[in-house]
Amino acid sequence: MAKRSSLSIRIVEGKNLPAKDITGSSDPYCIVKVDNEPIIRTATVWKTLCPFWGEEYEVHLPPTFHSVAFYVMDEDALSRDDVIGKVCLTRDTLAAHPKGFSGWAHLTEVDPDEEVQGEIHLRLEVVPGTRACRLRCSVLEARDLAPKDRNGASDPFVRVRYNGRTQETSIVKKSCYPRWNETFEFELEEGAAEALCVEAWDWDLVSRNDFLGKVVVNVQRLWAAQREEGWFRLQPDQSKSRREEGHLGSLQLEVRLRDETVLPSGCYQPLVQLLCREVKLGNQGPGQLISLIEETTSTECRQEVATTLLKLFLGQGLAKDFLDLLFQLELSRTCEANTLFRSNSLASKSMESFLKVAGMRYLHGVLGPIIDRVFEEKKYVELDPSKVEVKDVGCSGLHRPQTEAEVLEQSAQTLRAHLGALLSALSRSVRACPAVVRATFRQLFRRVRERFPSAQDENVPFIAVTSFLCLRFVSPAILAPKLFHLRERHADARTSRTLLLLAKAVQNVGNMDTPASRAKETWMEPLQPMVRQGVAQLKDFITKLVDIQEKDELDLQRALSLQAPPVKEGPLFIHRTKGKGPLTSSSFKKLHFSLTTEALSFAKTPSSKKSTLIKLANIRAAEKVEEKSFGSSHVMQAIYTDDSGRLQTAYLQCKCVNELNQWLSALRKVCINNTGLLGSYHPGIFRGDKWSCCHQRDKTDLGCNKTRSWVTLQEWNDPLDHDLEAQLIYRHLLGVEAALREKHRQLSMGPEAGRGPTGPGEAPGDPLAELFQVLGDLQEAHRSSPAGSPPSEPSRILELQT
Repeated sequence: MAKRSSLSIRIVEGKNLPAKDITGSSDPYCIVKVDNEPIIRTATVWKTLCPFWGEEYEVHLPPTFHSVAFYVMDEDALSRDDVIGKVCLTRDTLAAHPKGFSGWAHLTEVDPDEEVQGEIHLRLEVVPGTRACRLRCSVLEARDLAPKDRNGASDPFVRVRYNGRTQETSIVKKSCYPRWNETFEFELEEGAAEALCVEAWDWDLVSRNDFLGKVVVNVQRLWAAQREEGWFRLQPDQSKSRREEGHLGSLQLEVRLRDETVLPSGCYQPLVQLLCREVKLGNQGPGQLISLIEETTSTECRQEVATTLLKLFLGQGLAKDFLDLLFQLELSRTCEANTLFRSNSLASKSMESFLKVAGMRYLHGVLGPIIDRVFEEKKYVELDPSKVEVKDVGCSGLHRPQTEAEVLEQSAQTLRAHLGALLSALSRSVRACPAVVRATFRQLFRRVRERFPSAQDENVPFIAVTSFLCLRFVSPAILAPKLFHLRERHADARTSRTLLLLAKAVQNVGNMDTPASRAKETWMEPLQPMVRQGVAQLKDFITKLVDIQEKDELDLQRALSLQAPPVKEGPLFIHRTKGKGPLTSSSFKKLHFSLTTEALSFAKTPSSKKSTLIKLANIRAAEKVEEKSFGSSHVMQAIYTDDSGRLQTAYLQCKCVNELNQWLSALRKVCINNTGLLGSYHPGIFRGDKWSCCHQRDKTDLGCNKTRSWVTLQEWNDPLDHDLEAQLIYRHLLGVEAALREKHRQLSMGPEAGRGPTGPGEAPGDPLAELFQVLGDLQEAHRSSPAGSPPSEPSRILELQT
C-alpha cells in the first residue's frame, strides 16, 4: 500500500499585468515552485500585459509537500528577469477544494522575508536544575536554505531568542547546508508564557543581513514533552502589512490536488477482471458496465475517466477491444452520418487519449519537420483580404512595397508548400504508424462501413478515421505545437497565423472537402486544388493503413518491440571530474544522450554509435546540483555504482529548468524499482578537500539533504501504472455509485431483467450486482489498511507568531 499525491495544474492566462519594459509592455512567463523548488517554466508570451499560456502539467509529489507557488516573471535579454508577483496555494487550501481550485487569483508582491525555504535540525530539552529548570536548545544543522548571495549560496548563522536574551551561532560561509552542533541554555521559569524563537539569517558584510526563516516553539508544550528533536520547517516572517491586492494583475489557474491510497495489486484484480470481461464480451445492452459508466459520467470529468479507462485497458492488452466497444455504442445511437463522432462522448474522448498515448511519437515524426520549418521561416502569410497588412510584408525584389494581390498569392504558395509536405509525409508513414493504432483505425473503418453501407455514404468510413486523425490530433497539434511537445515556445503572432491557416487547410482535407467546409471561408479558395489533391492522397493513405493483415501487423509489432524507443533523448553537456575537483572550461562537452529502460547512453551525434554511460540498474539517485557548483542552476547528477561497487557521480547540464526536471523525472521513473536507492545526497560537489554544500571533509560522508526521488512529471510516454489506474477507476465508480444503483433498480424492473452472459465459462447473472460487491470489498480493504497519512513532524510544539 502506498500514499500518492499529485497536482494537476493548468496555467490559463494573466490579465492587467504591470508594464516592466520601456515599451509599456512586458514579456511574461510563469515559474511554478513546489516548496520553493522550481518544477515548471511556461513559455514566454512576448509584448503583452494579458498573456495566454493554456499549459497543462501533472506533478507527482510526496504527501508531505506544503505549498505550490506561481511566480509571474518578465523576461529581459540584457538584465536579470523581473519578478511581477506571485500566487501561493497551500496544501490545506487545495485539500479544501476536492474538485480543484479554479478561477482568477490576484498576484501579490514577492517579499524577500517571505521567500524562505528549508528545514533546521533542533534538539530541545527542559533540564532540571538545583534552583530552576533550564531550557537547552541545540542547533545542529540546516538544509536547503534559500541562496541569498550572488554566488548561489548563503553565509548562514542562527539567532536564538528567549525571554529577552539572544544568542547566536557561528557563521558558516558559502553553504545552504550548514552544520553548527552548538548548544545554548536559558533560565526557565515554570509557567512562563514566553516563546522560544529560532531564526536563521544570511550574514552580509556590507548590506543588512537577509532573513532565512524562523521556528517558534511553544515552551509550555515543550515543558510537558520535556524533550523534542527533529527537523523543523522554516517559516516566513508574516508580520508586515500587505498592500492592497489587485494592483499587480491576476492569474487564472486550475489546480487540483489528488491524494490516493493505492492498495496492493491483488485487491484490484476483481474490478479489473470484471471490466475486462465486459470488454471481451463486447455486449452493448443497457445493462452493460461500459455503457452505464458512460451514462453516469458527467461532461466535466469524462476526459479524465476516458484516459484512465484507456490506460487500464492498454495495460491489459485490450485497448483495441475497448475502443471497438465504444465505436459500436456510438454507432448504435447515431442516425445521421454527418454527426458521427462529433460529440464529446466517451468514445471521442477515449480515442483522443489513445492517440496521445500510443501515437505521439508517430505524430512528432510526421509533423515535427513541417512545424520546425514554419517556425524557422517566419514568413508573413495571410489569405483573408480583410486582414492583409502590406506594411508587415516588406519589399519585393524591385524594392517596392508588395501589392495585396502579391501578398495573397505568395501566402497561398507558402501554405500549399506546407500542406503538400505534410500530406507527402503522411502518405509515406503507413509503416511508421504504430501497429495498435493501425489496428484500431481498421476496426473503426470496418464498423462504420457496416453501419453506413450505401454508396452515398462511401466517404463516411474515411471521414470517421480523419475525424480523429486530422480533426482531433494533427490539427490541434498544428494550432498549439507547444502543448503537443513539438516546440519549447509558443508561436509569435505571425507564426500563429500561419499555423492557424495550415490547420484550417488540414481540417478541410480531413472533412473530405465537403461543400459545407468550403462555404465557411471562401477566401480559402486558393488552396482548393491542393485540398482536392490532398483528399485523394489521404484516402489512399487510409486505404493502405486499414488494409494491413493481422499476420503482418503481429510480425511488425514483434519487430518494433525488439527496438524499444528511448524513454528520453536529447543533447546535454557532461561534466567530467579529475583528481580532487572538477576541471575548468574543458570539463564539459556537448553530447547526444539517450535514456532507455536499460541504460543511459551517449553519442557524438544522434545517428552515431552509442556508448553506455550508466546501466540503469546501478543508479542510486538522480538529483539537482546547487547553482554555485558549476555556475549554473540547470545541472543534475546521476549517482551510481561502478563495476567495483563504488559510488560515482555523473554531472549533466541542461539548457533550462523544464529540460532539467524532465530528465530528472525520466531517470527517477525508470529507476523506481532499483535496490539500494539513496535516502540522502550532496547537492554540491567535492572540491579540494571538502563538500561545497556542507563543508564536510569526508568524501564518503552521508548526504546533507534528502533525496527527492518521488517528485516526477507526468509525460505522454510514461509507463503505465496499473494499480493507480485501477484505484482511480474505483474512486470514480464510488462517486457515481448512487446513480448506478438507480440504473440497476430501473433495469431490474424492466424487460431486460435477468439478462446476462450465458455462454460456456461465462459468469452468470448481473454485472452491476457484481460491481457493487467488488466496490464494497474495496471499501473494506481501504478501511482495514493502515492509514496512509504522511509521517508526522514535530509540529505540536510549533506556534507561529502573527
